[in-house]
Amino acid sequence: MKRIIDTPDAPAAVGAYSQATTDGDLVFTAGQIPLTPEGDLLDDEPIATQTRQSLENVKAILEAEGLTMQDVLKVSVYLDDIDDFDEMNDAYEEYFQDNPPARSALEVSALPKGAAVEIEAVAAQRD
Repeated sequence: MKRIIDTPDAPAAVGAYSQATTDGDLVFTAGQIPLTPEGDLLDDEPIATQTRQSLENVKAILEAEGLTMQDVLKVSVYLDDIDDFDEMNDAYEEYFQDNPPARSALEVSALPKGAAVEIEAVAAQRD
């Protein structure tokens, strides 16, 4: 059965979506942009800073469910400019140094609120 995950440690959902959902086995986060939990958008910051904030949001959502970044199975990274890939990847590696999850990274024409990156994750619940 679907259950909603919500934490004040990540930005509140600003539309018809949840921060994350789970069926008890898998956790699916909504795409996270570089928005702080206080609502500050870091869209003028370098891609590395935007990536870190997006991943901090993912991390906070997972922690609300008792999970860590090591529980992540798959990540999707959306960039508004694929030329930012190397800088994004350097920041991304800080969060997944050991046994990184599967990942897709692709360029899209635009992201919400003018962000340069959006990141979503699927994680497995522990037994």
